[in-house]
Amino acid sequence: MHRSLLPLLVSLSPAILFLLPGIIVTQEGLWEDYKYGHGDLDNHNFCTWKCLLFTLQWPGAFCQSLNNVSLCRIPPTVNNWTIHGLWPLHAKNRCDCWPMFPSDVQELKAELTELWPSFVRFKSNFHFWRDEWRKHGASAACVEGMNSPLRYFQVCVKLRAQFDIHSLLEDAGITPSCERPYKDRELWFQLKIRLNRNLTVGCDLCTDAEDADSRPVPSPGHPCPDRVPFYYFPINHERPQRPCG
Repeated sequence: MHRSLLPLLVSLSPAILFLLPGIIVTQEGLWEDYKYGHGDLDNHNFCTWKCLLFTLQWPGAFCQSLNNVSLCRIPPTVNNWTIHGLWPLHAKNRCDCWPMFPSDVQELKAELTELWPSFVRFKSNFHFWRDEWRKHGASAACVEGMNSPLRYFQVCVKLRAQFDIHSLLEDAGITPSCERPYKDRELWFQLKIRLNRNLTVGCDLCTDAEDADSRPVPSPGHPCPDRVPFYYFPINHERPQRPCG
């Protein structure tokens, strides 16, 4: 079972504005370029989603989230939280007809390699990026600011710069460590930040009656049970499968 949210960050409640100043940006002006696009956004058959999850992953515990930890590797240049994806919630009518090619993100390749690497040995970085575009980016493309692979990944890079989780945790005195026995731990490897369609923070999935039955059903380990200790493993490039020995 793996930790997906630090209690300090659960649901990105208003308390975070006080506890971790700077993590939340709600000024719409900052995201003016990424607001709603053309008039088809209200087309019920095209852009059905209301919220997105910007999902980051912690390399120090990612390997323990795999069924086969031997498949995991951490590039030597990775020492921080990395991007997993930007996911529209409850998206319908996903289009599989929009292919993505390396040339689409060539100008972002260096940044994506650093901020969005693959940790799976048999999956290249581009394979990872292409999968995320097909599964999620093509659905997000109904917003004008994300209506191409390049724009979608540019938005993700900008969000990653905005949410500097590692620095915020360090400022709060929270750092990776290996203080207790390895087995039977709850491991924190993922952080999900809920966003509105215009990329402001705090989207409410159930804002009206029609959404009352659309709450996501948690999968095992997402999140861990309340009041259960969890551990924030350090990154170990040489032994990513057992970072604490």
